[in-house]
Amino acid sequence: MPGVLEGRFKVTYRVFASSQAQAEKRAVGIALEQTVEIPRDVVPAGFVEDTVMGQVETVTPSGEGAFDAIISYSPQSTGTELPQLLNVVMGNTSIQTGVKTIGVDLGPLADAHPGARFGIAGLRKLAGAPRGPLLSPVLKPQGSSAQTLADIAYRCAVGGAHLVKEDHGLTDQPCAPFRERVQRIGEAVAKANQETGRTTLYFAGLAGHSEDLMDNARFAKDHGVHGLLIMPGLFGFDLVRRIARDETLAMPVMTHPSFLGPYVLSKDTGLTHAMMFGTLQRIAGSDISVFPNVGGRFGFTAEECLSIADACRDDSAPGPGIFPSPGGGMSVERATDMNDMYGEDAVFLLGGNLLRYGDNIGEGLAELHRAIDKSL
Repeated sequence: MPGVLEGRFKVTYRVFASSQAQAEKRAVGIALEQTVEIPRDVVPAGFVEDTVMGQVETVTPSGEGAFDAIISYSPQSTGTELPQLLNVVMGNTSIQTGVKTIGVDLGPLADAHPGARFGIAGLRKLAGAPRGPLLSPVLKPQGSSAQTLADIAYRCAVGGAHLVKEDHGLTDQPCAPFRERVQRIGEAVAKANQETGRTTLYFAGLAGHSEDLMDNARFAKDHGVHGLLIMPGLFGFDLVRRIARDETLAMPVMTHPSFLGPYVLSKDTGLTHAMMFGTLQRIAGSDISVFPNVGGRFGFTAEECLSIADACRDDSAPGPGIFPSPGGGMSVERATDMNDMYGEDAVFLLGGNLLRYGDNIGEGLAELHRAIDKSL
């Protein structure tokens, strides 16, 4: 990839320190830690010092006891691999306190990490939904048989769901093995689509041992699955990249936040909500990023949720904008508020509240559609 290893990319860190001098010292430490990982006085002169070693560009105050440090790195440190990019961006610094990663500008690495295959516009085309938020019931609960889940999926598709996604807790359990489940649900959704003339997209949770994942992904595609749900906190961000870039699959990817919470919950360590659930998901190639909605049981604030939505949709990350997908608390009563908060370019997950309708899930979806249409 010509030119990709030239130039420098930049990472912004929020450094918590008592003074400018201390913040600058911390920034130098980060630049060393993330690249050469040796004391400054023994860094070899020439290529290593001039190119490979991280360079502190600026350190500026950002509120009481906080400073924003911009550090540039050479693509010579990362190559074009996603895991090594993440290693340089945060790596060992993730083990230290008082440093939070708040932004990344890929610069010359943007072509190596092109982002989502479909993005917002591509998914709207697949779903036949040119405007308005997309509604996505969640197939659950764990412990249900494959046929029970397929029946729920059918009712959701007939009722007007744009997507149906499996709950992230559905993997390859004996009660609903992955391959049996995707076959049954794929058939149910295809039947509903044929009957209604609409297109409901089915996102299956990719499951299996690591050596089985690609075969399972291809099996899913061959049996009516339109997209895949992946948990990068458990399977790794590079699996998202691999699925997104696979030309033989050409399937959209939805990412789930399971296991990623500790990265964002500290005020002075880890990554911002926007970085984790917006920027990094886009770099990896996700088309839809799921995160806990404000007002639910996970405690994300409205400001944090909006920062995620903005990071999913703005122009700061590579590739097309992607759908933010707030989960939790969606109901007819909250439809207007959620639409006002997130706008049209969002995927609203529908879980327990929708299941309360039982066999009348279609009526529940119709009520939600009407409530959202009124607020557009």
